[in-house]
Amino acid sequence: MDIASIIGLFAGVSFILIGQIMEGGNLAQLLQITAAFIVFGGTFGAVVLSFPPRDLINAGALAKDIFFMSPPNLGKLIEEIIYFAGKARKEGVISLEKEASNASDSLLTLGLEAVSDGSDPSLVQKMMENQMTQLENKVAGAAKVWESAGGFAPTVGIIGAVLGLIHVMSNLADPSKLGAGIAVAFVATVYGVGGANLVFLPFASKLKIKYKDVMVAKELILEGVLSIQAGESPALIERKLQTFILDSHMKK
Repeated sequence: MDIASIIGLFAGVSFILIGQIMEGGNLAQLLQITAAFIVFGGTFGAVVLSFPPRDLINAGALAKDIFFMSPPNLGKLIEEIIYFAGKARKEGVISLEKEASNASDSLLTLGLEAVSDGSDPSLVQKMMENQMTQLENKVAGAAKVWESAGGFAPTVGIIGAVLGLIHVMSNLADPSKLGAGIAVAFVATVYGVGGANLVFLPFASKLKIKYKDVMVAKELILEGVLSIQAGESPALIERKLQTFILDSHMKK
């Protein structure tokens, strides 16, 4: 579980609400069903119109990773690859076929199976890079959905504000209806700007950051599998793969 993501979202919303109370307001003033329908419904419609179903589904599916996905443990991954390297060194690469399905990562399984089948190194590399590219495209598409929602929400909030003001102007003769229209106008703007900057845009940023670490792990796996296929010693492979840990810290 990513405690930082949970704390960030909770703190962002909480401090705004506390500020509202400190200013003498109350939370009920920010609860406007009409404004929520306009802003979030309009944003949803704009996003659905902008993206294919595949990206929309991925955006929803990957949202849980923002809070619940832990960063890959590169140290354990190196130990696993070294185990496979030692087995291949002692018993030959064909011995990897039976254990490949037990690998902790699907890319590692793919690579080990291809190596045990005696595939050409260039083919193994291409197959693994294709899977990595598919993951990159999946994450990029999902992040773009959240980014676009963050771009649409403030604009739709302005639409909500204008609609509220139109309601106010059309009821100037009836003061009892002015308050509701003004409330919708201002709360819609709060929903649009708040939703964009507290939820949608941070979601996109966190997805990119989390999967940047995942891609480092994938690159490590690719290097490890190709090294096993080349017949390199487990000690040499371990030294090579340890550089990915240093590189991943430097990139952060």
